[in-house]
Amino acid sequence: MRKRQVVVRRSEEPSRSSTTSSFTVRNVKYGECQKNHAAGVGGYAVDGCREFMASGEEGTAAALTCAACGCHRNFHRREVETEVACDCSSPSSNGN
Repeated sequence: MRKRQVVVRRSEEPSRSSTTSSFTVRNVKYGECQKNHAAGVGGYAVDGCREFMASGEEGTAAALTCAACGCHRNFHRREVETEVACDCSSPSSNGN
């Protein structure tokens, strides 16, 4: 499951009359399951689930449960990809 989170930050520098906007886009992906199913008997065994797949629609309790292995989403390795883009508008550079 791939989730996309967009954070928009706008900041104005007091020394300039232009507005600088930066956009941060974070893509969150949940990878393989890391739950140790044999922890109760002192061993180590994972179920082999390679990627989180939500059991239900976004916003429901079932969206936090993996359809493949039945574990909660927190047991899956979280991968965050961050992209920052700057929309910098500057005053015209024609000598004014």
